[in-house]
Amino acid sequence: MNLAFKKTTCRVLVTSLLALSFQTAHAGLIGADQATAGSTSSERTLLLGTLDRADVTSQLQAAGVDPLSARERVQSMSDQEVHALAQDIQSAPAGGISTGGVVVIILIAALIWYYAIRK
Repeated sequence: MNLAFKKTTCRVLVTSLLALSFQTAHAGLIGADQATAGSTSSERTLLLGTLDRADVTSQLQAAGVDPLSARERVQSMSDQEVHALAQDIQSAPAGGISTGGVVVIILIAALIWYYAIRK
């Protein structure tokens, strides 16, 4: 009985190994265009979300641009245009002042300090 049990166990193991070997996974490389396809819609969503903000809407109306036409324009933009605009929005300074602005402020403060000490 012990020998029959071992033979049956071996047959089951060999059969399961053969069955499992036919179910293989297929992995491969994808192109850059396939990898970036998902990010395009998120960038377009970022732009449309920016247009929904109240301060952006008021600035567009102050400039004479209809917010609905701005949304339509974003919808009709190519993927490269959307990517470039989204990069510009994400890299813009939060306070609205650039490095050049900081340098100008420091120079003005230094000049005021220089003239104040000179008197």
